[in-house]
Amino acid sequence: MSDGRSPGAARTGPRILLSVEDDAWGSLLSRPVDDLVREAIFAAANAAGLSPDVETEVSVTLSDDEDVRALNAEWRGKDKPTNILSFPMAALQPGDPPGPMLGDLILARQTLAREAEGEGKSADDHFRHLLVHGVLHLLGHDHESDEDADAMEALEIAILAGLGIADPYADAPGAPDDRS
Repeated sequence: MSDGRSPGAARTGPRILLSVEDDAWGSLLSRPVDDLVREAIFAAANAAGLSPDVETEVSVTLSDDEDVRALNAEWRGKDKPTNILSFPMAALQPGDPPGPMLGDLILARQTLAREAEGEGKSADDHFRHLLVHGVLHLLGHDHESDEDADAMEALEIAILAGLGIADPYADAPGAPDDRS
């Protein structure tokens, strides 16, 4: 996936490298994957203070529960699938400028679909929420302490409101990729 710019056009966010490893993603989402990815990532990057002309890129891989479970077991010691994994290229603090590669986001289709259905959300909205959440992690935000969690959730809620998505924390405790 390119970032949608024509040569010489102003940059509007990070360059996005999209890999769809599970073809069923296309039938889960009602809008084109490229559009949803770009919309969420640009909104998160902008709201987190990343200058639109910073030369950085983010890799987004749309996978399945099996692959994400294996990665989650290897890198986090949790032998179960999760909705999204974020792998920052560098340990940033919020507001730090990223290097040329911001990091990788990997999403599990079946987990995302189960969560969206269970929470009465559209898959598109939950997908964009998880991407926003993941980008904030890549940019140094976390939810390890209650204070950090509150700040990250407030930023997520504001970004999502700008995308026309209701507050995902209004009825459900915990962050999208679980605080445990």
